[in-house]
Amino acid sequence: MKVKEYLKIESAADLSRSEVGRLGTAVLFIVAVMIYAGSKFAHIEQSHLLVAAAVVGAYMAINIGANDVANNVGPAVGSFALTLTGAIFIAAIFEAAGAIIAGGDVVSTVKKGIIDPADIADPQVFVWVMMGALTGAAIWLNAATWLGAPVSTTHSIVGGVMGAGIAAAGWDVVNWEAMTKIAASWVISPVTGGIIAAAFLYFLKRTVFFKAEPVDCARKVVPFMIGIMVWAFTTYIALKGIKQIIKIDFANAVLIGLVVGLVSIVIVRPLINREAPNLENNREGVNRLFTIPLIISAALLSFAHGANDVANAVGPLAGIVDALTVGEGGSPKVAIPLWVMVIGALGISVGLALFGPKLIRTVGSEITELDRSRAFCIALAAAITVIVASHLKLPVSSTHVALGAVFGVGFLREFLELRVGKVVEDVLHQHEGEPDFAKAEEVLMNFQNAPPEEKQRILKELQKMGPEAVINAAQRKELRKALKRQLVKRSSLFKIISAWIITVPVSAIMAAMFYFVLRGMMLP
Repeated sequence: MKVKEYLKIESAADLSRSEVGRLGTAVLFIVAVMIYAGSKFAHIEQSHLLVAAAVVGAYMAINIGANDVANNVGPAVGSFALTLTGAIFIAAIFEAAGAIIAGGDVVSTVKKGIIDPADIADPQVFVWVMMGALTGAAIWLNAATWLGAPVSTTHSIVGGVMGAGIAAAGWDVVNWEAMTKIAASWVISPVTGGIIAAAFLYFLKRTVFFKAEPVDCARKVVPFMIGIMVWAFTTYIALKGIKQIIKIDFANAVLIGLVVGLVSIVIVRPLINREAPNLENNREGVNRLFTIPLIISAALLSFAHGANDVANAVGPLAGIVDALTVGEGGSPKVAIPLWVMVIGALGISVGLALFGPKLIRTVGSEITELDRSRAFCIALAAAITVIVASHLKLPVSSTHVALGAVFGVGFLREFLELRVGKVVEDVLHQHEGEPDFAKAEEVLMNFQNAPPEEKQRILKELQKMGPEAVINAAQRKELRKALKRQLVKRSSLFKIISAWIITVPVSAIMAAMFYFVLRGMMLP
């Protein structure tokens, strides 16, 4: 056997062993949940249903960690502010902390008012509905993770509850007005996130990166950008992250965030002034100023995500526990026991550690190239969009917002390159005389691969060249093609949008199928 072929076999075997190891660890976690639930509810008549519900809830939590958490840490990893291992460690801790500390003692068992619980008064049927919803949503999330498509876990469970509810009580059980709002959020969330992220990045480019002395400009601009970030995240945490510990209204949350943001500017400015002389006077030097803010933003986003999205895994599970132990299936609100919250928190952390790296790489590096300033704008846009949506009571998905921000940053870069390219073409076209393209070609090759700030300098060189910069119509066509680079991976764009569109219907269909399977198994 040739050495090259042997190495290929060894590489494939190593990959297989790592996959088996991850699956085995996940199975061990689920078995531990099964044993705990079985011992805790051995005295309950239908303990087997509770054990099954706990297992499905743990499976759902693993898939949330594998798919949804990537949006919080992916940009920080893609910009090399955090290593993959460091990001997983920080996210796992803060996701679990958010879920346990601020995950809430009361949540709606019927997410977002999708179905009317009064139409499912039978506790047994209610249990089957919630089981079907959890199973359908979890399997869809698993499939989306395997395909490398970040999707909304909230929309997955919404689709699951809707599909199982329709299977149990017919089409009239669904609150179609709420579903219309959720469908609208498929457009509102990513577009808003993309616009805000692109606006912040454009502001940074105009005030810092396009200047001759970017570090000096950054000393004035970056403290205010960090202050805005601190305001946004303080408000975000006050509204979303700790709402189960203390209720803070929107106006007070904004005021608290403003005060903390102003204090942060006062603290950060002298630190940046002290660091500035040690930085290279270019884009890389400026990007170093965003490292710590990016790490903090990843931690805070993970905390808030754990506090809010743990309900996607354990909300239906809590409803099942309530229905089987109290007999009030279908009650609109139920208390979530601590052990249920712990299952959700640990499941999210386990899923992130075992299966999260694939989606983290997708968000961080496979959609568009990110540096730390771009990643900073993405995190800031995500926080601000959720704050505004909360105030306006718009149902937005944090997943859609974060990915919309990533796409917004990428398309802004494409737009700026195309615009500068048109300026170059116009400059060359204005000259008359015999073409001498040798020198112009050298400049244009450098121009094609230059960063946006360097293009400004090259433009001035082209203007000085005069008649030597003349090119003919065919050469202008080639120039236009060369300058039209795609800085956003179109295949990722189409894959993610397609996954978003089918999330609710696929989850609904799968949940309905599992409901009928459970119903057929349980009925005499």
